[in-house]
Amino acid sequence: MKIILLKDIPKLGRKYDIKDVSDGYALNMLIPRGMAEVATASALEKSRVLKAKATTEKKVQGELLAKNLDTIKGLTLNLKEKANEKGHLFAGITKEMLSGEIQKSARLNIDPESIKLPKPLKEVGEHKVVVEAMDRKVEFTVNIEAK
Repeated sequence: MKIILLKDIPKLGRKYDIKDVSDGYALNMLIPRGMAEVATASALEKSRVLKAKATTEKKVQGELLAKNLDTIKGLTLNLKEKANEKGHLFAGITKEMLSGEIQKSARLNIDPESIKLPKPLKEVGEHKVVVEAMDRKVEFTVNIEAK
């Protein structure tokens, strides 16, 4: 069955992709949960328009972020999180959390996908994190302290 994805789904595809999946997976899992819709002619056209709009919007956000990378360059985020006596955090610091902290401190709206963090930060100390936009990379510092 051909479907159009309405959300990013790991190991399947990204939003607005057209995929061919088994009938059972589509009818029992994806469509009832609002993650996909059946790929009819009108839905395909609507998907094509929305995908183009999302692509241009993402490109504009990337260009805007590339212009504002200089404000991030010298930024130091100080975070206080719960940790054990060995300095390991109970909950890791994710890209989304870092994006929110940058929003609070520098008043810049950064897409979490542009923050290059292979895995969540799980230790107390100073960490260097890279933000990448439009072939430009800027590094900022995250200082994590135990509560």
